[in-house]
Amino acid sequence: MPKGYLSFVLHAHLPYVRHPEYDTFLEERWFFEAMTETYIPIIKHLNQLVSDGVQFKLTISISPSLLAMMEDPLLQERYNEHLIKLIELSERELKRTKNDPHFHYLAGMYRSFFMEAHDIFISRYNGKLVTAFKALHERGVVELITTTATHAMLPLMAQQEKSVSSQVVTGLDYFESVFGFRPGGMWLPECGYFRGLDEVLAKEGVTYFMLESHSIENASTTPFYGVHAPLYTPSGVAAFGRDRVSTKQVWSARTGYPGDPNYREFYRDIGYDLDYDYIHPYISGEDRVDTGMKYYRITGPTSWKEPYCPDAAKETAAMHAGDFLRSRIAQIEHLDRVMETAPIVVAPFDAELFGHWWFEGPQWLDYVVRKVAFDQDVVELTTPSDYLKDHPVHQSGYPASSTWGHKGYFQGWLNTKTDWIFHEIYECSHRMESLRSSHNKARVAATTKRALNQCLRELLLAQSSDWPFIINNGTSSEYAARRVNDHISRFHFLADSIEKKNINEERLEAIEYIDNIFPGIDYKKF
Repeated sequence: MPKGYLSFVLHAHLPYVRHPEYDTFLEERWFFEAMTETYIPIIKHLNQLVSDGVQFKLTISISPSLLAMMEDPLLQERYNEHLIKLIELSERELKRTKNDPHFHYLAGMYRSFFMEAHDIFISRYNGKLVTAFKALHERGVVELITTTATHAMLPLMAQQEKSVSSQVVTGLDYFESVFGFRPGGMWLPECGYFRGLDEVLAKEGVTYFMLESHSIENASTTPFYGVHAPLYTPSGVAAFGRDRVSTKQVWSARTGYPGDPNYREFYRDIGYDLDYDYIHPYISGEDRVDTGMKYYRITGPTSWKEPYCPDAAKETAAMHAGDFLRSRIAQIEHLDRVMETAPIVVAPFDAELFGHWWFEGPQWLDYVVRKVAFDQDVVELTTPSDYLKDHPVHQSGYPASSTWGHKGYFQGWLNTKTDWIFHEIYECSHRMESLRSSHNKARVAATTKRALNQCLRELLLAQSSDWPFIINNGTSSEYAARRVNDHISRFHFLADSIEKKNINEERLEAIEYIDNIFPGIDYKKF
C-alpha cells in the first residue's frame, strides 16, 4: 500500500468562439492553438502510456463550451484547414532555412509536429477528438468530469438561484449527451464557491469538487489535515483543496519549472519575426498572430534569446519530473507521520498550461507518470472519486467563499471595468425567469419554444466568466465586450418577440445558426 496519493486534475476550457458568419475569424485560433499544442499532445502521451502498460490515473475536466467546439463540424473543418496551412508553412520554412542547420532542424521538427497532429485528428479520430478522451475514460486511466455550461462565475450569481442551477444542469446534461454518462465530479469555474452551491451540486448527483486552498483552510470547521484530506459539506459533497507547494512548482513562470532557460520561449514566434508578406497567407486577417513556430528558448529575462534545443529541453523536463516526484515523496512521508488517514495531494491546473504555455508540459507529465509507476512505492496516482471510495470518512463543514483568481476572491471578474456586465446579465436573468414562468404550460408553440430555448442559450453565453476576465486583463477586451453585448442584445430581441407574440422565424433561425451551442437545451430547466 502507498503512504499517500497524488491526484492530477487538468481543467480543459475555452470560451465558446464560433463565427460561421465569417470565412475566418481571429479568435477561433484560440481553439486551434489549444487543439494543436495541448489537447492532441496530451492524448498522444496518455495513449503511449497505455500502450506501454504504465499503470496510472488522473482526472481531466472538459468544459461544455469546449466540448461543443470539439463537436462542431464547422470548427472541425476549419481546424483541419488550419493544420494543413501550418504544414505548408513548415515546408516553406524548411526551404527558407536550408542554409542554417539549426533552424532547418527546428523547421523539420515543427513539420513533424503538425503532421502528427493532423494524423491524430483526421486519420485516427476522424475529427472527433472527444472519442479519444472517452476511450481513455473507459480504460479507467482518466476520469472525465466537467464544469458549468459556459464557465460562469457562480459566486457572483449567488442571489440568482435559477441562473446558478441552469448553469450546473445544462453543463451536466450536455456532457452526458456527448459522453453517455453523468460525471461524478465538477470543476467549479475558477474554483469559485459560495455557501449553498454544494446543495445545487448534490441535487444533481455531483460527489466532489475542487477548491483553492484557503477555502478549505478557512472553512467553518478547522481542518485537521489542511488540504491533504477532503472536507464533506453538510450536503454530502466532498471538497478537495489545491496543494500550494506542488502546484507552484509547476505553474509559476518565475520560480516554477516552465521558466527554465532551456524551455521554449512562448513570446517569440515567426508570426512576428518574419517579413509580413511572407507570413501573411498563414495568419488571420491583417494582424500578426502566433503561428506556433517558435525557434528560441527562454534563455534569460532579457529580450536576447538563444535558439531552442529540443533535446536539452527534453532532458530538462526529465530532470524536473524527478525533482517533482522527490518533493512529493518527501511531502507524503511527512504527512504520513502526522495523519491518521492516507494523505492526498491534489494538483489542479488549467490543461492549457501543458503544451500551449509550457511546450514541454505534456512530456513532463509523461515522465512524472512513468516515474511514479516504476521508480518508487510511496506515492500512488489516483482520482478524487477513487480516493473517496477507499477513504470515505472525513470531517464535515462549510468551505469559505473563494476563487483561485488574483488575491483569492472575485476582483478579477467584478471591478470598475466589468461591473456593467453583471448589471446586464442580472436583468436578463430576471426576464428569463419571467419568460419561463409565463410559458410553463404543457404545450407551447414550436416556434415560441425555439425562441425561449435560444433566449436561455444567449443568457448562458453572456454569463461566461471569460468575458470579464479578458476585459480586466486588457487582452482582446473589445472582442469580449462585444460578445457580451451581442448576447444581451439577441436575448432582449427574442424576449421582446416572444412577449409581443411576433417572432420573426427567419431572424430566429439566423441567431440559432450563429449561437448553436447545446442543441438539447430546455428553457423549462431554468
